[in-house]
Parts: sequence; C-alpha cells; structure tokens
Amino acid sequence: MPTAIPLLDLLLVPDWLVPVEPAGVVLEGHALGVLDGQIAWLGPRERAPRAREVRELPDCVLTPGLVNAHGHAAMALFRGLADDLPLMTWLQEHIWPAEGRWVDEAFVRDGTDLAIAEQLKGGITCFADMYFFPREACDRVHQSGIRAQIAVPLLDFPIPGARTPDEGLHLAIELFGDLRHHPRITVALGPHAPYTVSDANLEKIRVIADQLDAPLHMHIHETAGEVEQALKDSGERPLARLARLGLLGPNLQAVHMTQVSDEDLALLVESNTSVVHCPESNLKLASGFCPVERLWQAGVNVAVGTDGAASNNDLDLLGETRTAAL
Repeated sequence: MPTAIPLLDLLLVPDWLVPVEPAGVVLEGHALGVLDGQIAWLGPRERAPRAREVRELPDCVLTPGLVNAHGHAAMALFRGLADDLPLMTWLQEHIWPAEGRWVDEAFVRDGTDLAIAEQLKGGITCFADMYFFPREACDRVHQSGIRAQIAVPLLDFPIPGARTPDEGLHLAIELFGDLRHHPRITVALGPHAPYTVSDANLEKIRVIADQLDAPLHMHIHETAGEVEQALKDSGERPLARLARLGLLGPNLQAVHMTQVSDEDLALLVESNTSVVHCPESNLKLASGFCPVERLWQAGVNVAVGTDGAASNNDLDLLGETRTAAL
C-alpha cells in the first residue's frame, strides 16, 4: 500500500504548471503541494490531498524559479545613466567616474535591495552578482531569502572597498570562509576582465580558486575591440591567454563571449567552460552577439543573464530569453 500523504501546508492551483523535466511539457488542471517548505506532491487537481491553505492562481503559470546568471545588482541605481553609448565610452567616461563618486556600502545596500525586489517580481529566485562591497550584498541576500552567487570583483587598480588587488583577494578568501556553509549564498572570485587584470594577478586568482574550489566569474570577449586590442598588444586572444594561465575549466563562467573563433570554441569545449549570454546588454552597448546556437551544437553549456540594469535597462529574464530567441 502506498504511504498516505499527510495534510499539506499549502496547495497551489495554477492554470498551467511547467516542470523542468520532461522538457516542453505544460500541465493543465494540475496542482502542487508544499509540506515543511518542500514540494511534497504534484498531480491532477482532482486527486490533490487536503491542505491547510489552498491558493487558486487563475491565469498564472507556475514554474521553478528563474536563474539570472550574470548581473551587477546595485547598478539598479545607475539605470538610464549614459544611454546609447558603446561599452568602453560608457564604462570609462561615465560609469567608472560615477562609481568613484557615489558607490559606498549604503549605495550597495539600497541598490541590491532594489535589484532583489525587481528580480523576485519577475520570477527570478537565484542570481549571480559581481559588484563592490560584496559583503554588503551578501547581507542583503541573507536578509531577503533569495539565493545568489556573489563574485568578489578583482581588478589591478583601486576600486570601492579594495585599494589593491591583494586586498580584494584577502576579502574574497575571508568571505568565502565565512559563508562556506550558507544554504543560499555561494562566494565566487570575480576577475573583472582580461584587460583589467594582469597575468601575475590572474595566476594568484587561479591558485586561490583551485585551493578553495571556488567558481570564477569573468567578462570575456565582450567586444571585438577587446580581442583586437589584445592581439595588437600581445599577439594572443584573451581566451587563449586565460587557457595558458590555467583559468579555463568547469568552474569558469565566461560572461558575454560575443567573439568566438574556431580556436576559442575548441578551448571552451575541451575545458568544459560555461558561457553566460547577455543579449540585451550586448545590444544596448553595441558589443555584438554571442553565437549561442553554434556553442550549443558544440556542447558548450550556455546560461542567460541580464547584466546590470544600467546596461539593459531592466532585470527581466523572460524578456532576456525572448530577445535571445529572436
């Protein structure tokens, strides 16, 4: 005899229910039961066990929470700043000066709270973040109940909250240790981009990431100009340089990757590196477009991210996937 299901805490009854597996299935006339904070039952509504609370959700789709694989949460407070400019002009002449003037712990606290609220409203229950004062961001994630990967930003020059690269690395190690067993927060190392981190510092980051078994989150091949400048300066594409330094691998999340040569593709496949596609940010900043279909066909794992609200200008992951599909 099957074990009887006890009284549920909550029964959700949407018009449509879409599970992760099997792919492409849309269930109608179904309900989902929750007991002790866990999904305990799923099946046709007429067979549903009794529940303390039944919540009807007409005209609603119930799905697992969405995962926003790249962003800069606190930049929600820079939304609309310096619109309609290419990446490096936007970054060097507008964003970096604004960050130097305005960003402190209070800015990160308020901006992260705003981003969390916007993402939850849009069905996002987990997000990857890379921004200054990461301990403050971790506190806001802890207080909110959302899940997050918080990458500690690492650059060769002073940034808000870290005057030197070594200070940033010390913060990353300390934060990783403090939150190692947190049920909802993962701490990652966040070397900003190949053009802002030297070989020596990338080697330090690799050693620490290997020791901690920590994720690496990095903007890579965001524009054609980035790749062209690297070839001009060193004769080496940024991804090839990262491969030489030992950073490629299953723990690396390569964000943007709008420029993918045959050699780049082979490196991504061989190393099992993941790519994060941010189509609306890349369009807004005239950066190019990640060749997602080509990556998929080759077996590369591809996730989707919104990037920060300053370069999007929203945190709508359903809209992001629609743009990606188009």
